[in-house]
Amino acid sequence: MKLATFNINNINGRLENLLAWLARAKPEVVCLQELKSRDTQFPLTRLANAGYGAVWKGEPTWNGVAILARGAEPVLTREALPGDDADRQARYIEAAVDGIVIACLYAPNGNPRPGPKFAYKLAWHERFAAHAGQLLDTGLPVVLAGDYNIVPEPRDIYATRSYDDNALVQPESRAAFAGLIEQGWTDALRKVFPKETLYTFWDYRRNRWPRDAGLRLDHILLSKKLVRKLKAAGIDRDVRGEDNASDHAPVWVELAT
Repeated sequence: MKLATFNINNINGRLENLLAWLARAKPEVVCLQELKSRDTQFPLTRLANAGYGAVWKGEPTWNGVAILARGAEPVLTREALPGDDADRQARYIEAAVDGIVIACLYAPNGNPRPGPKFAYKLAWHERFAAHAGQLLDTGLPVVLAGDYNIVPEPRDIYATRSYDDNALVQPESRAAFAGLIEQGWTDALRKVFPKETLYTFWDYRRNRWPRDAGLRLDHILLSKKLVRKLKAAGIDRDVRGEDNASDHAPVWVELAT
């Protein structure tokens, strides 16, 4: 099984890019973030014509998440992160595909900090960690895939001081990611590439893509059962260089069946 996560940054505005990548990469499962569309605007027919079933949670203008499955219909198990009934932001969706629990997340950015957005980010990650722990305790094969909006380590960002005050690199943010690893999750990219420089996001501003001034924000975490099945992982960097590209590149893993 090839499973990928891709912050598409407007699914309808970049639908042709998405469909072209799906046709080339042929992932069995895809977690999408930043749909930036209402539920009724989700391009279900075009994706179905490309061979993918889908579950999704939309939100106008911002956020939005979806899980696609090639030749199958994902079985929706959850469309919101538990722990705060007042939180209406479309940032989490969960489904079962071929016996694997797929959790797709688009975590809060948290900027500017300090302030309410950073407090929301930290609170959201606390809720996510609590739910991730419950998923791990089930003993089921589980994938946590998405845009975590966290740069886990200094080596996961290009050499710069411009992000020093950014929520993505703060100790509290990094501690949230480290806490998931301590729970027992495995960072798939780092399992396969323990020493390499890896980026998944290049801001549109300041010529960052041509300069390779990137950050690693998009992560796939695997439960113990799936770590044993991990065959390969990668980042489809070329997608970021296309016309009308998202500012993120797809991240993927291959799991033995």
